[in-house]
Amino acid sequence: MKIAYFDCFSGISGDMILGALVDAGADFERLASAIDSLGLPGCRLIAEEARKGGFRATHIRVETQPEHSHRHLRHILELLERSDLTASQRSKAAAVFRRLAEAEAKVHGTTVEKVHFHEVGAADSVVDVVGAVVCLDLLGVERVFASPIPTGHGTIRIQHGEVSIPAPATAELLVGVPILEADVPFELTTPTGAALITSYAQRFGPPPSMTVQCIGYGAGSRDIPQRANLLRVLIGTSEEAGLAGDESSVERIWVVETHLDDVPGEIVGYTVERLLEEGALDVFASGGQMKKNRPAVRLTVLCRAEHLAAVERVVLTETTTLGVRRWPVERRVLKRESAEVRTRWGTVVGKVAYTPDGTPRFAPEFESCRDVARKHGVPLQVVYREAAEAYAGESAAQEPQ
Repeated sequence: MKIAYFDCFSGISGDMILGALVDAGADFERLASAIDSLGLPGCRLIAEEARKGGFRATHIRVETQPEHSHRHLRHILELLERSDLTASQRSKAAAVFRRLAEAEAKVHGTTVEKVHFHEVGAADSVVDVVGAVVCLDLLGVERVFASPIPTGHGTIRIQHGEVSIPAPATAELLVGVPILEADVPFELTTPTGAALITSYAQRFGPPPSMTVQCIGYGAGSRDIPQRANLLRVLIGTSEEAGLAGDESSVERIWVVETHLDDVPGEIVGYTVERLLEEGALDVFASGGQMKKNRPAVRLTVLCRAEHLAAVERVVLTETTTLGVRRWPVERRVLKRESAEVRTRWGTVVGKVAYTPDGTPRFAPEFESCRDVARKHGVPLQVVYREAAEAYAGESAAQEPQ
């Protein structure tokens, strides 16, 4: 599997991503053709060699005509629809812009539809996002990883005035992402860079196991005395990232945990229900022994970053705990899909998961089996067994002779 690892030791921005990917071998002529199809007036890409801190890199400069109006999300989506981008490229670029719009809407207290893209809606930022999506596609990158992100410190002036670094939208985009302290009084990570890397990266940390095939360096616009203002990307292959035909995926989730030694069991049960309602992926309780020999319940919750705040709020308000522990983890998830099988008592719903070698594995849903068992007065385990046998029979019938 082909992967890319972004080493963001000097932060990350749209033009740095674009420069690094072109430097790593993305076809510049095909990139320029894709950008031309957006129909941005007077827009032209220029690839230049740059030196930052004594190191060579590629800098992508975008020449555009002056603009006097701001774009909304719908305007950018219309540009994408009229372009010659592939369906996959349009979809991925649109997802990045929607992520930007959601962050802007949250910090400004408005809706995605009403968000005015100021800096990130300018032609050069549109080119950076679309160009990065196109370059990753041209390079055949299937999965992306990245280092923790330094943001810099100090203040920056934006359309709404002077704000602290990271800018509000950038900070919102980096929720759940490890960031690094940096002794640089400048903005190292821009909203465009944050939106792109958080839309693509499946993990933030050290480089994964990989065989490096090429390395690209993208230059930022600013010269920074303390460090080379570069973004490095390593392109290569990794067996650990996924075997051929393996359609499982790796995603980053959060674990939230606390111990409870003074809560009735009914409260624990209710809290579990509330956590699942708030988007928790899984919740489980296990026994333990705390100080003063008190028996306790360890409550563990798995959730995605966007549900982390809601999950913590439920635990802190519905139980007597004084605090929670949380940490990010990775999980590998098998490709799965819903399926139905016919039994002598009717239809049973279940899920089919595919192991890394592509073998299907069927699991009947408890609720579906329970409803059948109650309706027909059949033992639950009998329904489970017949549903599994029905799926096995259907699969065998579909195999080529």
